[in-house]
Amino acid sequence: MSSNETLTWGNSRLELLPQRAAWDPELQVLLIADLHLGKAESFQAQGIPLPSDGDQGNLNRLLELTASLHPQQVLVLGDLIHSQLGLTPELQEKLAALPELMGCELVLVGGNHDRGAVFPTLQAQPSLQRGAWWLSHEPETPPEPELLNICGHVHPVAVLGQGSDRLRLPCFGLDFSQQRLLLPAFGELTGGHPAPLKMQRWVIAEDRVLKLPGAN
Repeated sequence: MSSNETLTWGNSRLELLPQRAAWDPELQVLLIADLHLGKAESFQAQGIPLPSDGDQGNLNRLLELTASLHPQQVLVLGDLIHSQLGLTPELQEKLAALPELMGCELVLVGGNHDRGAVFPTLQAQPSLQRGAWWLSHEPETPPEPELLNICGHVHPVAVLGQGSDRLRLPCFGLDFSQQRLLLPAFGELTGGHPAPLKMQRWVIAEDRVLKLPGAN
């Protein structure tokens, strides 16, 4: 597998993957957030001509990851879809087939973009605990002091360099004081918000996860 980094929280370990995902090897759970499937179709419905092939690239990356890791569960931390406008019959069929194709259970923690959507074989769940992780879509305060909140929603990026040399790279962001880890958006057609410099940041550059200096 491509180069990754490991985050240790108490006695638990989380691998940060360059595919914009996190892997708990003990629980055998793969965490992803913010796929925003159907975004192109949502824009098309509003008269904005975007190509419709982005979903397949996102789903192929997910299937490649599950084929490599063989998780017991894939847990999506919200915004599986972009809007109900993009939840076409074709996308519904793909979502219904995902668990069998991945060979594991698919669980969705509902996000703001998922509200009101009816999925063929999936029921959005509220925030939940898995081991040492408190899993949510939007940032939340963990209900127990020893838990780490892992969430999506923010689409964190790290801004490196200046002027014409400036790069915006998707990143993981760990806020020690808030006990929170922000996951990068898994979907390709997503923007991003700069992660605060006080966070420990791991940027994703090509097929590597690189820890940036700065935070402690």
